[in-house]
Amino acid sequence: MAGAGLVAIKRRIRSITNTTKITKAMGLVSTSKYQKIRKKLDTNNNYVDKLEEVIKQVKDNYDEDSIYIKGNKSSKKMYVVLTSDTGLCGGFNWAIVNELISKLKDNKEEYDIIIVGHKGRVIFKKLNIETVAEYVDISDVPTQKEATTIINHAFNMYNNDEIGEVYIVYKKLISALKNEVKIEKLLPLNFENEENRNKEYVNIEAIDEKALGEITTLFLGGKTLNSMLHSKASEHKSRMESMGSATENANDILDKLNLKYNRSRQYSITQEISEIVGGAEALK
Repeated sequence: MAGAGLVAIKRRIRSITNTTKITKAMGLVSTSKYQKIRKKLDTNNNYVDKLEEVIKQVKDNYDEDSIYIKGNKSSKKMYVVLTSDTGLCGGFNWAIVNELISKLKDNKEEYDIIIVGHKGRVIFKKLNIETVAEYVDISDVPTQKEATTIINHAFNMYNNDEIGEVYIVYKKLISALKNEVKIEKLLPLNFENEENRNKEYVNIEAIDEKALGEITTLFLGGKTLNSMLHSKASEHKSRMESMGSATENANDILDKLNLKYNRSRQYSITQEISEIVGGAEALK
């Protein structure tokens, strides 16, 4: 019986050791992807900051009525929700979904949802929440083409008065140690920091409604790509942490199993020695 117990323990040790190799490998892959996208994000942040400076000037100094600044006839809100295509990233996706659901319950508003990411699509289906569009299989490093395709869906609905406000919901990478869920308003044009009003870039007199629409399209595409890069970086960071925790937990279990194995083996050897000694004594 002792021998059978030792075999079972050893089999479990082998299984958990193999699992540890997988979690370590996945953690290393996520670290590599995080470092790659972090470099792109840092560069893109600078671009979006400059883009916001320009669009702020236009917004603050444009005197004509414009749906991009003052809104349209619709009161319905659109939420573009960024989630992951794959799992094993801890509570990354549920944190985003729960933040949005909490806001919707509090306001009881009329809304539409565009979901980005397979995992988010699965969650919304479980919750019986309908979406107007779903985009999956996003690149590990999102492209401008992908971002423009997604946001243009909402932009066209806004231009047709089907929706009156557009928000993007995602996990923003605040620092290497922190990220948080953000719900940011894109349309009508809105900025968290409305103070820095530098007027040296744009000749407002040369801008009409058509030009403003093109500038708004450019801004929305840039902001959406930036949000997608933040989301991907946060996703990889969450996966790094999840795989790190999984590896630590597996190592803790291995330590306990090795201790159990050694104790059982010691007990088995002691028992065999006792039987040999007992047999020798019986022959005297």
